[in-house]
Amino acid sequence: MFDVGFFELLVIGVVALVVLGPERLPRAARMAGLWVRKARAQWYSVKAEFERELAAEDMRRSIGDPAKALQDEVGAVGRELKQSLDETARAAEAEAPATPPATPATPAAPAGADAPGTDTPPRQEPPAP
Repeated sequence: MFDVGFFELLVIGVVALVVLGPERLPRAARMAGLWVRKARAQWYSVKAEFERELAAEDMRRSIGDPAKALQDEVGAVGRELKQSLDETARAAEAEAPATPPATPATPAAPAGADAPGTDTPPRQEPPAP
């Protein structure tokens, strides 16, 4: 920041001693030290907040791209699947016969199975205990 060496600090100290005197110099030095500490604390606070914002933005950017890529990939697979299903349906329609298939006949019941007077005895339920 400032290029202040030992000689410059010594000159500033001597001038401050002459201007302020020995009675007010310690109090002025404490106040100057307090201001410097507050300025440094403020600077470090701003710097830390800036770094957190940059880290958060970098994290958002790194997380956002894979999610979009995954979404695009799922969409592409969905389109391929739909195209494959459409092709299969067209192929099935092309191979289907033009006449409707015959409905299977229902099997006929044996003659006299349920008719009265047959040889099978009626079922009896067992007596209740």
